[in-house]
Amino acid sequence: MRVVPFDVPGHKRGRGNPELTAFLGEQCVNLDVNSMKPLDNLCHPVSVIKRAEELAAEAFGAAAAFLMIGGTTSAVQSMILTVCKQGDQIILPRNVHRSVLNAMVLCGARPVYVNPDVNPDLGIALGMRPEQVEAAILANPKAKAVLINNPTYYGVCSDIKAIVDLAHRHNMLALADEAHGTHFYFGDNLPPAAMHVGADMAAVSMHKSGGSLTQSSFLLLGPNISPGYCRQIINLTQTTSASYLLLSSLDISRRKLALEGRQIFAQVLKLAEYAREEINSIGDYWAFGAELVQSGTAVANFDRTKLSVNTLNVGLAGIEVYDILRDEYDIQIEFGDLGNILAYISIGDRQRDIERLVSALAEIRRRYKRDKSGLLTQEYIEPQVELTPQQAFYAPKESLPLAQTRGRICSEFVMCYPPGIPIVAPGEKITEQILAYISYAKQKGSSLTGPEDAQIEYLNVIK
Repeated sequence: MRVVPFDVPGHKRGRGNPELTAFLGEQCVNLDVNSMKPLDNLCHPVSVIKRAEELAAEAFGAAAAFLMIGGTTSAVQSMILTVCKQGDQIILPRNVHRSVLNAMVLCGARPVYVNPDVNPDLGIALGMRPEQVEAAILANPKAKAVLINNPTYYGVCSDIKAIVDLAHRHNMLALADEAHGTHFYFGDNLPPAAMHVGADMAAVSMHKSGGSLTQSSFLLLGPNISPGYCRQIINLTQTTSASYLLLSSLDISRRKLALEGRQIFAQVLKLAEYAREEINSIGDYWAFGAELVQSGTAVANFDRTKLSVNTLNVGLAGIEVYDILRDEYDIQIEFGDLGNILAYISIGDRQRDIERLVSALAEIRRRYKRDKSGLLTQEYIEPQVELTPQQAFYAPKESLPLAQTRGRICSEFVMCYPPGIPIVAPGEKITEQILAYISYAKQKGSSLTGPEDAQIEYLNVIK
């Protein structure tokens, strides 16, 4: 419509910033509009946004859905803030994304950690066994909720139905971080989705495997959660100037998955399985998958669309393979850690891209293979929790050189990003193992984030 804009944004459909228009395109900047009355308002939707959320809830099998334009970080934080107040306990695995712990800094909840099992060959944390969760529930009967990763970054799934049922039997809510599980709702032969097994809330990264623009996600609710109260919680932290580019991308992508999701993810699964088979035939690499699944263990299911590859038998840390792929082969994978890489296979990948990745990995093995002795394998370090994240984050603190922090209580986060799982979090004791891990990760070139000191030479600890 030829509406004359005397509202924000100030670029006025791109006319005021021709460089931006040239870079992004006229249609894009023309759609960067504000919450004018015909376009509804994300903070209090009554028309088109409300209808989009209703369609999303229907597509995902949820009682209600919210369009989230602060990423799944804001969806996860909204989940925690909806169910927990200061002093409330929440049961969760320690290998959670930092957004979970950030939410506890904000609301003052007390984490009850279930230390996940670790696969010694891969060095990665796995899921939660139902008996571990039940033990935590019985020891903490006043906890408000149980949070489950569905799946982990590597594709590992806990027995989410058993854990949801356990939580409900003990009058607790069941929450799911499904940042990497959008496709579970629309694919066949994939692990179960949280809403389909009765979970109360789920945070879904539509932009990861669902095709929407970066930073756009859904927050899904079951019938036990008040949508009105949850909206109030969301509005505490989400912007009042919602991007209609992000909102539109969610709505368009939701429609595509609702209509074509099964065909799309059948193809994604086919590509991932082919890539796994080809990489394993190279030698030394281990593109792990469904063989990890064992009944009654911490791996109840595996997301076979995830192309997670262990690199240690090549004699290279995952982050080293990541860097070589990027710098020498122009291939950008999702992340590399100390022993693994993750190549994210999704809606936009092609057969020829898979072939290029496989041939690059074969060539890297031929050129760089060396003895693996001296490589660190353990990814997960069991935390020693002394204080809640909020108590530690806001406590009086001092900055000390890394080597002098041994035995002190940390008051900030240190993590490799991605995947964004803290090595140490506020309220946890800094141990020799943690310091060795940080030093090794820096040496190998991992992207360490979180501390106030950008060089990670100093850490803030409680006085």
